[in-house]
Amino acid sequence: MDFQAGILQDGSPMESLEKQLICPICLEMFSKPVVILPCQHNLCRKCANDVFQAANPYWQSRGSLISGGRFRCPSCRHEVLLDRHGVYGLQRNLLVENIIDIYKQECSSRPLKKGEHPMCKEHEDERINIYCVTCEVPTCSMCKVFGAHKDCEVAPLESVFQGQKTELNNCISMLVAGNDRIQTIISQLEDSCQSTEENSEAAKRELCARFDALAALLEEKKAELLQRISQEQADKTAFIQSLICQYKEQLEKSSRLVETAIQAAEETGGAAFLMNAKQLIKTIVEASKGARLDKIEQGYESMDAFSVSLDHLTEAVHALDFDPAEEDEEYFDGEEEEVEE
Repeated sequence: MDFQAGILQDGSPMESLEKQLICPICLEMFSKPVVILPCQHNLCRKCANDVFQAANPYWQSRGSLISGGRFRCPSCRHEVLLDRHGVYGLQRNLLVENIIDIYKQECSSRPLKKGEHPMCKEHEDERINIYCVTCEVPTCSMCKVFGAHKDCEVAPLESVFQGQKTELNNCISMLVAGNDRIQTIISQLEDSCQSTEENSEAAKRELCARFDALAALLEEKKAELLQRISQEQADKTAFIQSLICQYKEQLEKSSRLVETAIQAAEETGGAAFLMNAKQLIKTIVEASKGARLDKIEQGYESMDAFSVSLDHLTEAVHALDFDPAEEDEEYFDGEEEEVEE
């Protein structure tokens, strides 16, 4: 007996109960065994397995390394996480199964009312019991024998009914599986967006740290070179100052000697002059010969030796760029392949 929605038409509590016993996947009454999801909604195990296989297409191909999977409840979209047993790890809802048994017994004991089965419009006393394959409409036996469908090809109503219902159920399963895959893709894209933001912040922090380290290194190198220039400046300045002191001493001696010579030259007495003149002339000659002090070389004060060329560093800084990552290229190739599939 086919227990479908609509078998009770009197709005009784049994009809309300029947609506609660309809599977949201196959739209039929639950077929045993009935499994209960963590969100407390029920599914036929077969329907649950169909949804699970659609959401996890590679689950069966993992061999002995089968791991858990996930799918979303078709009623509330709650994500159901499964262990390595798949849907067979879900608990059976024995209460719902017992209610289904009681419901079926109650329905089988109720007599069918007139009008519950569709009747032919052309032959009011004839029930619609066959299907016209040619016209693709259900009809009655009288229409086939004497009526408009006498030349048409017909088939048993039940076989066509079961075939089209199976096809409709398959379409529903496809839609549910497609929605679940779309939801999975949305979740993956949201995770990718968050990961992109986190990775970008990490990359910014790393880039700032590298440039700060480079700036610190440049400052350290600059201080070192400045120290070398300052040391060279101090050495040269000290040497020049020592020469200045020597020349000042020589100038002072020479000035005193000039004063002595001038005083001697003013002597009018010949004898007095000659007594000191010879020794004075000898002292002046020796002083002139021994007055050769050190001198600085030409360009001694220049600091051109401490010139630094930063052109190559400037070019290197201008050429700074991010290195192409091979892993990223492989990742994008893989994404393109998945999109093509």
